[in-house]
Amino acid sequence: MGMRQVLRTASTVLIISGTLLIADAAATVTWQEPLSAFLGHLNQDKLSHQLKRIEAAGLTPIERRVVKELPDPTRRLAFLARSLKRRTADGAALGRIRIPKLGANWVVVKGTSTSDLRKGPGAYPQTPLPGAPGTVAIAGHRTTYGAPFRHVDALVRGDPITMTMPYGRFTYRVERRDIVDPNAIWVIHRVAYDRLVLTACHPLYSAAQRIVIFARLVREQPLGPAA
Repeated sequence: MGMRQVLRTASTVLIISGTLLIADAAATVTWQEPLSAFLGHLNQDKLSHQLKRIEAAGLTPIERRVVKELPDPTRRLAFLARSLKRRTADGAALGRIRIPKLGANWVVVKGTSTSDLRKGPGAYPQTPLPGAPGTVAIAGHRTTYGAPFRHVDALVRGDPITMTMPYGRFTYRVERRDIVDPNAIWVIHRVAYDRLVLTACHPLYSAAQRIVIFARLVREQPLGPAA
């Protein structure tokens, strides 16, 4: 009798474990990996509070002095973009990216290392921040840690993407998308106009290639002291 009870309990545990594994696999395929998604959203909550503190703090004394001496809004934005990048630690909040078509609204961090991208989309360290001339490049996951760029393949020409930084709001329009090799660094090179590039692994559940979204800057709006 005792042995029968043990076997019955063991079989029940195995059935429940198998069901949970199947459910986890189904969730991963249809949506994203559940545990890392939970951790990703926790990190985003922390980053949102961090970003609010940065915005509330305003400019540093040195930034205030320089901004007063720069009458041109474009030059002010470029200066503040470079200053924010210099004083922000890897993995810390920089700004926020919104992609209305995808319902995406994420805090962007500095850096693209494994630990950085667990927190959210990450700004390539070798590219400028919005406001400074050049190609702004942001990487993000498609199946784990909240999967911020899971549906970037749905973006088409004309779709808007907005990046809001502590010093300004920048609106981009998608021009095209491309599938490239992982080592295709030309996608983040500077071109004749300011643009935003989003990169993510492709296809889903594989790192064999990269999907790249190219978007052109169409509007910049200084915020706060930058205005």
